Amino acid sequence: MIDQATQQHLATLAEDVGARLQSLGLMLSAAESCTGGWVSKTLTDIVGSSAWLDRGFVTYSNAAKQDMLGVRAKTLHDSGAVSEAVVSEMAVGALQRSRSQVSVAISGIAGPGGGSADKPVGTVWLAWGRAGAPPLTRCIRIDGDREQVRVQAVRVALEGLLELLETAV
Repeated sequence: MIDQATQQHLATLAEDVGARLQSLGLMLSAAESCTGGWVSKTLTDIVGSSAWLDRGFVTYSNAAKQDMLGVRAKTLHDSGAVSEAVVSEMAVGALQRSRSQVSVAISGIAGPGGGSADKPVGTVWLAWGRAGAPPLTRCIRIDGDREQVRVQAVRVALEGLLELLETAV
């Protein structure tokens, strides 16, 4: 269970993202794997979010990433689901398969199992997309249990959206 301060921080970030999207007249889509829709849930907790949130894709399996977002099988095979290449394709796919001009994508290893020497538990890749521009990507390493990894991934996703939208004209 996440603490009250963390919940409030996520809510404030979501409100700020929504306000910025609305002021710019932009729509957002989220493509999530390890967070299982948590970004979308946090955003839809905001009253009126339908004005700026188009849709969320929960693509936990590789098949879902391919079917729903158009991630290429070769990319998944060559790079693995938790990779810069895959989240980039997820972010682009979310834009192409929605009415959004902005997207966020997340894929990671929340644990407790599933990690490896080169991709340990807590490895999370994120991408932020904007129509007409290549996605911005970031890899983070988060210490903690499954919930801590997931909640921090949501936080970084929302903070990244704010950074992207602050530079939007």
